[in-house]
Formats: sequence, C-alpha cells, structure tokens
Amino acid sequence: MNQTNDVVTNRHDVLLLFEVTNGNPNGDPDAGNLPRLDPNSNRGIVSDVCLKRKVRNFVETFPPVRSSAEGNGYNLFVRQGAVLNNEITNGIEKSGERLASDASKTQRQEAAMKWLCREFFDVRAFGGVLSTGADIMKGSAWGQVRGPVQFTFGQSFDAITPLEISITRGAVTKTEDIEKERTMGNKHIVPYALYAAKVYVSPAFAERTNFTNADLEVLFDALNHMFEHDRSAARGEMVVRGIYDFEHVGTQHENNAEQNRREARLGCAHAHKLLEGIGVQLRDGVEFPQSFANYEVSCKWDTADLPPGVRLNKRHE
Repeated sequence: MNQTNDVVTNRHDVLLLFEVTNGNPNGDPDAGNLPRLDPNSNRGIVSDVCLKRKVRNFVETFPPVRSSAEGNGYNLFVRQGAVLNNEITNGIEKSGERLASDASKTQRQEAAMKWLCREFFDVRAFGGVLSTGADIMKGSAWGQVRGPVQFTFGQSFDAITPLEISITRGAVTKTEDIEKERTMGNKHIVPYALYAAKVYVSPAFAERTNFTNADLEVLFDALNHMFEHDRSAARGEMVVRGIYDFEHVGTQHENNAEQNRREARLGCAHAHKLLEGIGVQLRDGVEFPQSFANYEVSCKWDTADLPPGVRLNKRHE
C-alpha cells in the first residue's frame, strides 16, 4: 500500500461496517438527543458529519509527523473552540508572504486556498467553505473547496428500538436542593445495531487539494481506530467490523501507463456493483439481533472474480 507523499491517483470506493451496543451512536438534537432513525423503517441513522468528526478526533489525538516544512500538515480547521475566519485570515497572510507585491487578487486567493489545504488535514480531505470572512476570499471561486473524501450517512441493517434509561445522581447542583436525596436524569441507548456507511475517494479532487497517499493511509488508520479512542458513557461500545476498500488500479499493461492512470482515476467498475458484493444478513432463526454474531457477512468477491482493474483491500484485517 502506497504511503508516499504523491497525490492520490486511484479511485477508492469503501464500505464501512460498525456496530453499537448499549449506546447512542448519534443523538438527534431535534428529538431530545434520541438516536437518529428513519421514521419509515425505524432503521438507525448516523450522519456523515458524525463520522467525519470521529476521523478528526483521531487525527487530532494522534497526528502524524509532518514530513517537512513544505509537507502536508495535520492541524484541524474545524475543531472545538476554533474561530474559522481567524484561521482563514492567517492563511491569507501566511501565503501572501511568498507572493510578489504585484500579485493579482486571483493569485492571492489561490495561494491562500492552497496554504489552508496544506496546513489542515480536514480541509484537504473533506473540503470546506473558505469565503465566510470579509476578506479577499469572499465570493471567490477558490473559497469553495470540495474535498476528495466524501461520507454517506450510516444506516442500520435492521430496525432499532431506542430505549430511554432513567439514571440517578447522589449529588445536587444547587445549594437550595441540598435536602434532595438524589437528582434524576435519563439517557438514550440502542441495545444493539449494525450500521453501514460508504466512503468515496476521488483522485480528481485529490489533485486540487493535494490529498496524498500518505493522507489516505491516515484516513484508513482513523477509520480503523475511530471508536477506540473516542469512548464515552453515552456511546457505549462501538466497534468497526469491516472496511472494504475497492481500489481502482487500471487494466492496461505497464507500457501504456497513461491510459492505465486514466482508468484508475476514472474507475474500472461502478461503485454500487462493487459494494453490493458485500452481503450482510441475519443468521437463520434470528429475529432481533443482539450481537455481531447474529449476522453473517459474506464477500462475493472471495469466490468471484473482481471486475478487471479493481483490487479489494480488506483494511480491517
């Protein structure tokens, strides 16, 4: 697997399987922090924003060593307490130091965007809106960055039954409540659910943000450990059960490198056909899943040939 600082040139289509046991994987603030669910099917939902937050948390906790002063940095643009417009202004100032005094407005906008992509992993991976301040980026085409890494919503394979659990506390918050024996509260949990989300990596957008193969390895490392170092009482036990990475490598002989690069960039098969080759179903006799053991996960591509030009990397193994 390539861990170089070369820009990603291969398309990746990824299926992510993860589970929750006695926890709330993604509370809905519009519903009293109940676990998100689809009202039509009662299947659980985890937002793409929630999943990207877990990736950010991992990168913030375990940032890779920067290869050089000119290499990509692993700071985070969207983080607790950050003032985004201040970060953008700083990027404009820092990038402007290397420009000629007569540089055009467009050149300054492009330089600022590239500086912010280089410094911040999440801008480089997920994109961002950099035109929110009253500076040269406002209204600029360089102020809208579409990242190469895009998540879908996660959705459970079966209906979930959210539970509201009452809890008590033996201490009080205010002095006037000192006579109370205890205070009451509640928390919402999902007893068990297995979810799937999809992740897509586009080399076309990687070129624009300088998202490298080293960055891609950081992403997969984060997906593998996204719940291991982000535990809380609210989320209970969350575990990643599968990362199926379909990498498009091209079908051409090495003598036709340019055409092979085009195929790998464009993709050699439709994503949905590849991802549908991973089957998840309840085992016989199981009506209400209570653990991962109640599911059978099958990979069609273990016995069938993958479409030409596609390689399956099981990143969870």
